[in-house]
Amino acid sequence: MNILVVEDEQKVAAFLKDGLENQGYNVDVAFDGYTGEKVAANKKFDVILLDVVLPVVNGIDLCRKIKALSPEIPILMLTALGTTDDKLAGFDSGADDYLVKPFEFKELVARIKVLTKRSRPSDHGNFVPTILQVGDLKLDLDRKVALRGDKVISLTAKEFSLLEYLMRNKGKVVSRNDISQNVWDLNFDTGTNVVEVYVNILRKKVDKDFTSKLIQTRIGLGYVIQES
Repeated sequence: MNILVVEDEQKVAAFLKDGLENQGYNVDVAFDGYTGEKVAANKKFDVILLDVVLPVVNGIDLCRKIKALSPEIPILMLTALGTTDDKLAGFDSGADDYLVKPFEFKELVARIKVLTKRSRPSDHGNFVPTILQVGDLKLDLDRKVALRGDKVISLTAKEFSLLEYLMRNKGKVVSRNDISQNVWDLNFDTGTNVVEVYVNILRKKVDKDFTSKLIQTRIGLGYVIQES
């Protein structure tokens, strides 16, 4: 499995390279965003570890560029920028996960395994499609495509993750805390309305033009996705 580490601090990059190679991964390192972009474009990687504060091209812009060319490649941001706004900026740029420095190396390895699990081939060497469905809404986890009937719904990476979480819990009421922990991996802050904002955006995309409303609010409890 090939991993690209884009990290300008050479000691951190060396630590990640050595540790991941000891876990059996093949690791390439780039020390600035421009080089990272070129390396990512010329070699196939199973996951990319990306710092946010980088020389030449910053991590947010680099993430967008990589995802525009190869949306199937999981990107895990590693950065000291740990506020809610920082994390949302990372997710909005297309990142699949976000880990704040300093972190436990074993947690990094665990997250890499989660990110790459879906893209691994079956024992026969063929990719097994994974489709979630609620009513006429379908979510193709392998192709990263959402469909309502025959209409393609355009979603950001984080909107896709939120919809996936709701659909995996079809018919079950999930709280704001559940969503915060499982979709953003944020420590729940009762003063933030991040979850509400994203659910409303998702509701407009998924339900607005359709008679049947799938994403429903349970006042004081949370949200549920199910057929009306």
